[in-house]
Amino acid sequence: MIIFPEHRYYGESMPYGSGEEAYKNATTLAHLTAEQALADFAVLITELKRNLSAQACPVVLFGGSYGGMLAAWMRLKYPHLAIGALASSAPILQFEDLVPPETFYDIVSNDFRRESVSCFNTIKDSWDVIESEGQKSSGLSYLTETFRFCKKLESADDLSNWLSSAYSYLGMGNYPYPADFFNANAWKPNKRGLFSYKCEVWLCQVTCRCFYGGAVCIPWVCRKIDNCPNGTSILQRIFEGVSVYYNYTGTVDCFDLDDDPHGMNGWNWQACTEMVMPMSSSKKSSMFPAYNYNYTSDEEWCLENYHVKPRPTWITTEFGGHGFKNALKTFGSNIIFSNGLLDPWSGGSVLEDISETIVALVTEKGAHHLDLRPATAEDPDWLIEQRAAEVKLIQGWLDEYFDRKRAVFDM
Repeated sequence: MIIFPEHRYYGESMPYGSGEEAYKNATTLAHLTAEQALADFAVLITELKRNLSAQACPVVLFGGSYGGMLAAWMRLKYPHLAIGALASSAPILQFEDLVPPETFYDIVSNDFRRESVSCFNTIKDSWDVIESEGQKSSGLSYLTETFRFCKKLESADDLSNWLSSAYSYLGMGNYPYPADFFNANAWKPNKRGLFSYKCEVWLCQVTCRCFYGGAVCIPWVCRKIDNCPNGTSILQRIFEGVSVYYNYTGTVDCFDLDDDPHGMNGWNWQACTEMVMPMSSSKKSSMFPAYNYNYTSDEEWCLENYHVKPRPTWITTEFGGHGFKNALKTFGSNIIFSNGLLDPWSGGSVLEDISETIVALVTEKGAHHLDLRPATAEDPDWLIEQRAAEVKLIQGWLDEYFDRKRAVFDM
Protein backbone atom coordinates (compact mmCIF):
# COMPACT_ATOMS: atom_id res chain seq x y z
CA MET A 1 0.00 0.00 0.00
CA ILE A 2 1.25 3.49 -0.88
CA ILE A 3 -0.03 6.28 1.36
CA PHE A 4 0.10 10.02 0.62
CA PRO A 5 -1.43 11.82 3.59
CA GLU A 6 -1.31 15.60 3.62
CA HIS A 7 1.06 17.59 5.80
CA ARG A 8 -0.95 19.66 8.27
CA TYR A 9 -1.71 23.18 7.02
CA TYR A 10 -0.79 22.19 3.45
CA GLY A 11 -3.35 20.79 1.07
CA GLU A 12 -7.13 20.71 1.45
CA SER A 13 -7.54 19.47 5.02
CA MET A 14 -6.94 22.59 7.07
CA PRO A 15 -7.09 22.89 10.87
CA TYR A 16 -9.60 25.34 12.33
CA GLY A 17 -11.97 24.67 9.45
CA SER A 18 -10.35 26.76 6.73
CA GLY A 19 -7.08 28.09 5.43
CA GLU A 20 -8.10 31.61 6.34
CA GLU A 21 -8.57 30.66 10.00
CA ALA A 22 -5.52 28.37 10.09
CA TYR A 23 -3.23 31.14 8.82
CA LYS A 24 -4.91 33.86 10.85
CA ASN A 25 -2.23 34.56 13.44
CA ALA A 26 0.65 33.09 15.44
CA THR A 27 -1.78 31.30 17.77
CA THR A 28 -3.49 29.33 15.02
CA LEU A 29 -0.20 28.74 13.18
CA ALA A 30 1.52 27.47 16.32
CA HIS A 31 0.75 23.86 15.43
CA LEU A 32 2.50 24.08 12.05
CA THR A 33 5.77 22.36 12.94
CA ALA A 34 7.80 19.43 11.72
CA GLU A 35 7.38 17.69 15.10
CA GLN A 36 3.59 17.94 14.90
CA ALA A 37 3.61 16.71 11.32
CA LEU A 38 5.70 13.67 12.23
CA ALA A 39 3.39 12.96 15.14
CA ASP A 40 0.43 13.10 12.73
CA PHE A 41 2.11 10.55 10.49
CA ALA A 42 2.97 8.33 13.45
CA VAL A 43 -0.63 8.30 14.69
CA LEU A 44 -1.94 7.73 11.18
CA ILE A 45 0.36 4.76 10.55
CA THR A 46 -0.48 3.21 13.92
CA GLU A 47 -4.23 3.60 13.49
CA LEU A 48 -4.24 2.53 9.86
CA LYS A 49 -2.32 -0.67 10.62
CA ARG A 50 -4.68 -1.41 13.50
CA ASN A 51 -7.79 -0.81 11.39
CA LEU A 52 -6.45 -3.04 8.62
CA SER A 53 -5.22 -5.75 11.03
CA ALA A 54 -1.78 -5.12 9.54
CA GLN A 55 0.28 -4.54 12.67
CA ALA A 56 3.03 -6.87 11.43
CA CYS A 57 3.45 -5.13 8.07
CA PRO A 58 6.70 -3.15 7.71
CA VAL A 59 6.63 0.52 6.75
CA VAL A 60 9.21 2.29 4.58
CA LEU A 61 9.31 6.10 4.38
CA PHE A 62 9.97 7.99 1.14
CA GLY A 63 10.49 11.71 0.78
CA GLY A 64 12.15 14.44 -1.21
CA SER A 65 13.39 17.87 -0.12
CA TYR A 66 11.56 18.92 3.09
CA GLY A 67 9.74 15.60 2.79
CA GLY A 68 13.13 13.88 2.70
CA MET A 69 14.08 15.62 5.91
CA LEU A 70 10.84 14.38 7.46
CA ALA A 71 11.56 10.85 6.25
CA ALA A 72 15.02 10.80 7.83
CA TRP A 73 13.84 12.42 11.05
CA MET A 74 10.86 10.11 11.37
CA ARG A 75 13.09 7.07 11.02
CA LEU A 76 15.22 8.43 13.87
CA LYS A 77 12.33 9.57 16.05
CA TYR A 78 9.92 6.68 15.45
CA PRO A 79 12.15 3.68 14.64
CA HIS A 80 9.48 1.32 15.97
CA LEU A 81 7.02 2.48 13.30
CA ALA A 82 9.17 2.40 10.15
CA ILE A 83 11.97 0.00 9.22
CA GLY A 84 13.78 2.46 6.96
CA ALA A 85 13.69 5.67 4.95
CA LEU A 86 14.73 6.97 1.55
CA ALA A 87 15.58 10.65 2.08
CA SER A 88 16.16 12.25 -1.30
CA SER A 89 17.64 15.76 -1.54
CA ALA A 90 17.15 16.15 2.19
CA PRO A 91 19.17 19.13 3.53
CA ILE A 92 19.22 18.05 7.17
CA LEU A 93 22.56 19.86 7.64
CA GLN A 94 21.40 23.25 6.31
CA PHE A 95 21.15 24.64 9.85
CA GLU A 96 23.34 26.76 12.11
CA ASP A 97 26.97 26.45 10.96
CA LEU A 98 26.90 22.80 9.87
CA VAL A 99 27.69 23.76 6.26
CA PRO A 100 29.06 27.06 4.88
CA PRO A 101 26.14 29.45 4.34
CA GLU A 102 27.22 30.24 0.77
CA THR A 103 26.97 26.58 -0.32
CA PHE A 104 23.49 26.75 -1.85
CA TYR A 105 24.04 29.76 -4.07
CA ASP A 106 27.51 28.59 -5.08
CA ILE A 107 26.01 25.36 -6.44
CA VAL A 108 23.31 27.22 -8.38
CA SER A 109 26.00 29.51 -9.77
CA ASN A 110 28.16 26.57 -10.80
CA ASP A 111 25.16 25.04 -12.61
CA PHE A 112 24.91 28.17 -14.76
CA ARG A 113 28.67 28.55 -15.20
CA ARG A 114 28.88 24.93 -16.33
CA GLU A 115 26.33 25.66 -19.04
CA SER A 116 27.68 29.03 -20.23
CA VAL A 117 30.32 31.35 -18.82
CA SER A 118 28.87 34.29 -20.75
CA CYS A 119 25.41 33.55 -19.34
CA PHE A 120 26.87 33.38 -15.83
CA ASN A 121 28.65 36.70 -16.31
CA THR A 122 25.56 38.41 -17.72
CA ILE A 123 23.53 37.41 -14.68
CA LYS A 124 26.36 38.40 -12.34
CA ASP A 125 26.65 41.83 -13.97
CA SER A 126 22.89 42.43 -14.01
CA TRP A 127 22.48 43.11 -10.30
CA ASP A 128 24.49 46.35 -10.38
CA VAL A 129 22.54 47.47 -13.43
CA ILE A 130 19.24 46.78 -11.66
CA GLU A 131 20.35 48.62 -8.53
CA SER A 132 21.62 51.59 -10.53
CA GLU A 133 18.43 51.80 -12.57
CA GLY A 134 16.29 51.58 -9.46
CA GLN A 135 17.96 54.69 -8.04
CA LYS A 136 16.98 56.87 -11.00
CA SER A 137 13.93 59.10 -10.78
CA SER A 138 11.96 57.00 -13.27
CA GLY A 139 14.01 53.84 -12.80
CA LEU A 140 11.36 51.73 -11.04
CA SER A 141 8.85 52.57 -13.78
CA TYR A 142 11.41 51.51 -16.39
CA LEU A 143 12.15 48.23 -14.59
CA THR A 144 8.43 47.56 -14.17
CA GLU A 145 7.87 48.06 -17.89
CA THR A 146 10.94 46.10 -18.96
CA PHE A 147 10.00 43.05 -16.88
CA ARG A 148 6.26 43.46 -17.48
CA PHE A 149 5.00 43.56 -13.93
CA CYS A 150 1.30 44.14 -13.38
CA LYS A 151 1.98 46.74 -10.70
CA LYS A 152 4.81 49.21 -10.31
CA LEU A 153 7.79 47.86 -8.41
CA GLU A 154 8.20 49.30 -4.92
CA SER A 155 11.95 48.68 -4.97
CA ALA A 156 14.67 47.21 -7.13
CA ASP A 157 15.15 44.55 -4.44
CA ASP A 158 11.74 43.09 -5.31
CA LEU A 159 12.96 42.50 -8.85
CA SER A 160 16.27 41.03 -7.64
CA ASN A 161 14.44 38.64 -5.31
CA TRP A 162 12.13 37.61 -8.15
CA LEU A 163 15.08 36.82 -10.39
CA SER A 164 17.06 35.06 -7.64
CA SER A 165 14.11 32.79 -6.97
CA ALA A 166 13.87 31.77 -10.61
CA TYR A 167 17.58 30.99 -10.91
CA SER A 168 17.49 28.95 -7.70
CA TYR A 169 14.54 26.86 -8.87
CA LEU A 170 16.21 26.36 -12.23
CA GLY A 171 19.20 24.90 -10.42
CA MET A 172 16.96 22.58 -8.44
CA GLY A 173 15.11 21.40 -11.54
CA ASN A 174 18.16 20.97 -13.76
CA TYR A 175 17.05 17.53 -14.95
CA PRO A 176 18.47 15.58 -17.88
CA TYR A 177 15.11 15.69 -19.70
CA PRO A 178 11.94 17.86 -19.87
CA ALA A 179 10.17 17.93 -16.50
CA ASP A 180 6.96 19.18 -14.88
CA PHE A 181 8.34 20.31 -11.55
CA PHE A 182 7.71 23.93 -10.53
CA ASN A 183 4.74 26.10 -11.34
CA ALA A 184 6.73 29.09 -12.45
CA ASN A 185 3.78 31.39 -13.03
CA ALA A 186 2.59 30.93 -9.44
CA TRP A 187 5.90 31.70 -7.77
CA LYS A 188 6.01 34.39 -5.09
CA PRO A 189 9.45 35.34 -3.77
CA ASN A 190 10.28 35.64 -0.11
CA LYS A 191 10.57 39.35 0.71
CA ARG A 192 13.54 38.71 2.97
CA GLY A 193 15.68 37.97 -0.04
CA LEU A 194 15.60 34.20 0.50
CA PHE A 195 13.33 32.04 -1.60
CA SER A 196 11.00 29.49 -0.14
CA TYR A 197 8.61 26.94 -1.51
CA LYS A 198 5.64 24.99 -0.36
CA CYS A 199 3.83 23.21 -3.17
CA GLU A 200 2.10 20.10 -1.84
CA VAL A 201 3.86 18.43 1.05
CA TRP A 202 2.83 14.85 1.73
CA LEU A 203 4.05 12.21 4.12
CA CYS A 204 7.74 12.25 3.40
CA GLN A 205 7.16 13.38 -0.18
CA VAL A 206 6.99 16.76 -1.87
CA THR A 207 5.06 16.98 -5.12
CA CYS A 208 5.25 20.27 -6.99
CA ARG A 209 3.21 21.02 -10.06
CA CYS A 210 5.09 22.91 -12.68
CA PHE A 211 5.96 22.83 -16.33
CA TYR A 212 9.17 23.52 -18.13
CA GLY A 213 7.66 23.80 -21.59
CA GLY A 214 9.54 20.82 -22.97
CA ALA A 215 13.10 21.94 -22.42
CA VAL A 216 15.87 21.52 -19.90
CA CYS A 217 15.73 24.89 -18.25
CA ILE A 218 19.22 26.22 -17.57
CA PRO A 219 20.43 25.50 -21.11
CA TRP A 220 17.27 27.10 -22.50
CA VAL A 221 17.56 30.16 -20.25
CA CYS A 222 21.22 30.65 -21.12
CA ARG A 223 20.51 30.15 -24.79
CA LYS A 224 17.95 32.96 -24.63
CA ILE A 225 20.38 35.22 -22.78
CA ASP A 226 23.39 34.47 -24.97
CA ASN A 227 21.64 34.50 -28.35
CA CYS A 228 20.13 37.97 -28.14
CA PRO A 229 21.28 40.21 -31.03
CA ASN A 230 24.39 42.31 -30.52
CA GLY A 231 23.59 45.52 -28.73
CA THR A 232 20.80 44.02 -26.63
CA SER A 233 20.90 45.49 -23.13
CA ILE A 234 21.71 43.38 -20.10
CA LEU A 235 18.23 43.95 -18.67
CA GLN A 236 16.54 42.83 -21.88
CA ARG A 237 18.75 39.73 -22.02
CA ILE A 238 17.82 38.90 -18.44
CA PHE A 239 14.12 39.37 -19.21
CA GLU A 240 14.35 37.06 -22.23
CA GLY A 241 16.05 34.42 -20.11
CA VAL A 242 13.80 34.56 -17.06
CA SER A 243 10.69 34.50 -19.25
CA VAL A 244 11.56 30.90 -20.01
CA TYR A 245 10.82 30.19 -16.36
CA TYR A 246 8.03 32.60 -15.47
CA ASN A 247 6.22 32.51 -18.81
CA TYR A 248 6.83 29.02 -20.12
CA THR A 249 3.39 28.96 -21.80
CA GLY A 250 3.89 32.30 -23.50
CA THR A 251 0.42 33.39 -22.39
CA VAL A 252 1.27 35.58 -19.39
CA ASP A 253 0.59 39.26 -20.05
CA CYS A 254 2.10 40.57 -16.82
CA PHE A 255 3.69 39.20 -13.65
CA ASP A 256 2.26 39.72 -10.17
CA LEU A 257 4.69 39.72 -7.26
CA ASP A 258 1.86 39.67 -4.72
CA ASP A 259 0.21 36.49 -5.94
CA ASP A 260 0.20 33.66 -3.35
CA PRO A 261 -2.04 30.91 -4.76
CA HIS A 262 -0.25 28.05 -2.97
CA GLY A 263 -0.05 29.47 0.54
CA MET A 264 3.65 30.29 0.62
CA ASN A 265 3.20 31.85 4.03
CA GLY A 266 3.08 28.37 5.51
CA TRP A 267 6.74 27.82 4.73
CA ASN A 268 7.56 31.39 5.67
CA TRP A 269 6.05 30.64 9.08
CA GLN A 270 8.14 27.51 9.45
CA ALA A 271 11.24 29.44 8.39
CA CYS A 272 10.38 32.03 11.05
CA THR A 273 10.09 29.47 13.82
CA GLU A 274 12.22 26.34 13.37
CA MET A 275 13.39 25.97 9.74
CA VAL A 276 16.08 28.64 10.08
CA MET A 277 18.55 27.94 7.26
CA PRO A 278 21.41 30.48 7.12
CA MET A 279 22.35 31.42 3.57
CA SER A 280 24.72 33.92 2.06
CA SER A 281 26.27 34.71 -1.30
CA SER A 282 29.98 35.11 -1.86
CA LYS A 283 31.28 37.85 -4.13
CA LYS A 284 34.01 35.66 -5.58
CA SER A 285 32.26 32.47 -6.67
CA SER A 286 28.57 33.37 -6.85
CA MET A 287 26.59 34.96 -9.67
CA PHE A 288 24.12 36.30 -7.10
CA PRO A 289 24.45 39.64 -5.28
CA ALA A 290 26.99 39.29 -2.48
CA TYR A 291 25.55 39.39 1.01
CA ASN A 292 26.19 37.87 4.43
CA TYR A 293 23.57 36.05 6.44
CA ASN A 294 21.95 38.44 8.88
CA TYR A 295 19.98 36.76 11.65
CA THR A 296 18.92 40.11 13.09
CA SER A 297 17.25 41.06 9.82
CA ASP A 298 15.38 37.74 9.73
CA GLU A 299 14.31 38.18 13.33
CA GLU A 300 12.94 41.66 12.60
CA TRP A 301 11.02 40.38 9.57
CA CYS A 302 9.49 37.51 11.56
CA LEU A 303 8.54 39.79 14.44
CA GLU A 304 6.92 42.23 12.05
CA ASN A 305 4.98 39.63 10.08
CA TYR A 306 4.23 36.90 12.64
CA HIS A 307 5.10 38.37 16.05
CA VAL A 308 7.47 35.47 16.73
CA LYS A 309 11.21 35.08 17.13
CA PRO A 310 13.03 32.38 15.14
CA ARG A 311 14.56 29.43 16.97
CA PRO A 312 17.81 28.95 15.02
CA THR A 313 19.10 26.07 17.18
CA TRP A 314 15.86 24.14 17.64
CA ILE A 315 16.14 21.72 14.70
CA THR A 316 19.60 20.56 15.76
CA THR A 317 18.33 20.24 19.33
CA GLU A 318 15.28 18.23 18.27
CA PHE A 319 16.77 16.05 15.54
CA GLY A 320 20.55 16.44 15.84
CA GLY A 321 23.12 17.89 13.51
CA HIS A 322 26.33 18.63 15.36
CA GLY A 323 28.43 15.48 15.35
CA PHE A 324 25.76 13.91 13.15
CA LYS A 325 28.05 11.14 11.92
CA ASN A 326 28.61 9.70 15.38
CA ALA A 327 24.98 10.27 16.33
CA LEU A 328 23.62 8.55 13.23
CA LYS A 329 26.13 5.72 13.51
CA THR A 330 25.22 5.14 17.16
CA PHE A 331 21.45 5.60 17.08
CA GLY A 332 20.39 5.30 13.44
CA SER A 333 20.07 2.65 10.76
CA ASN A 334 18.39 1.96 7.42
CA ILE A 335 18.46 5.43 5.87
CA ILE A 336 19.36 6.17 2.27
CA PHE A 337 20.45 9.75 1.56
CA SER A 338 20.25 10.23 -2.21
CA ASN A 339 21.49 13.40 -3.89
CA GLY A 340 22.36 14.82 -7.27
CA LEU A 341 25.26 17.25 -7.22
CA LEU A 342 23.51 19.70 -9.56
CA ASP A 343 20.90 20.23 -6.86
CA PRO A 344 21.80 23.21 -4.64
CA TRP A 345 20.24 21.48 -1.64
CA SER A 346 22.76 18.64 -1.95
CA GLY A 347 25.30 20.88 -0.21
CA GLY A 348 23.27 20.61 2.99
CA SER A 349 22.67 16.88 2.78
CA VAL A 350 24.63 13.73 3.63
CA LEU A 351 27.04 12.90 0.80
CA GLU A 352 29.03 10.02 2.29
CA ASP A 353 28.23 6.71 3.94
CA ILE A 354 27.80 6.91 7.69
CA SER A 355 27.61 3.18 8.36
CA GLU A 356 26.72 -0.04 6.57
CA THR A 357 23.03 0.78 6.86
CA ILE A 358 23.10 4.58 6.54
CA VAL A 359 24.35 5.13 3.03
CA ALA A 360 24.72 8.00 0.57
CA LEU A 361 23.91 7.53 -3.11
CA VAL A 362 25.31 10.48 -5.04
CA THR A 363 24.99 11.16 -8.76
CA GLU A 364 27.05 13.80 -10.52
CA LYS A 365 24.34 14.90 -12.96
CA GLY A 366 21.28 14.48 -10.75
CA ALA A 367 19.08 17.37 -9.57
CA HIS A 368 16.36 17.83 -6.94
CA HIS A 369 15.04 14.40 -5.84
CA LEU A 370 15.21 13.17 -9.43
CA ASP A 371 15.18 9.54 -8.26
CA LEU A 372 11.64 9.97 -6.89
CA ARG A 373 10.26 11.22 -10.19
CA PRO A 374 8.35 8.78 -12.40
CA ALA A 375 10.46 6.55 -14.61
CA THR A 376 10.56 7.60 -18.26
CA ALA A 377 12.03 6.30 -21.48
CA GLU A 378 14.52 9.18 -21.34
CA ASP A 379 16.05 8.10 -18.00
CA PRO A 380 19.85 7.94 -18.32
CA ASP A 381 21.64 4.74 -17.29
CA TRP A 382 23.07 6.30 -14.11
CA LEU A 383 19.57 7.17 -12.89
CA ILE A 384 18.31 3.66 -13.60
CA GLU A 385 21.28 2.26 -11.70
CA GLN A 386 20.66 4.62 -8.78
CA ARG A 387 17.05 3.50 -8.44
CA ALA A 388 18.08 -0.14 -8.71
CA ALA A 389 20.56 0.39 -5.87
CA GLU A 390 17.81 1.95 -3.75
CA VAL A 391 15.46 -0.94 -4.44
CA LYS A 392 18.16 -3.45 -3.53
CA LEU A 393 18.84 -1.74 -0.21
CA ILE A 394 15.15 -1.49 0.66
CA GLN A 395 14.61 -5.12 -0.29
CA GLY A 396 17.41 -5.99 2.10
CA TRP A 397 15.61 -4.15 4.92
CA LEU A 398 12.42 -6.07 4.15
CA ASP A 399 14.19 -9.42 3.98
CA GLU A 400 15.88 -8.78 7.31
CA TYR A 401 12.56 -7.76 8.87
CA PHE A 402 10.73 -10.87 7.70
CA ASP A 403 13.63 -13.15 8.63
CA ARG A 404 13.49 -11.74 12.14
CA LYS A 405 9.74 -12.27 12.28
CA ARG A 406 10.07 -15.87 11.08
CA ALA A 407 12.75 -16.56 13.67
CA VAL A 408 10.46 -15.36 16.44
CA PHE A 409 7.55 -17.37 15.06
CA ASP A 410 9.66 -20.55 14.85
CA MET A 411 10.57 -20.21 18.52
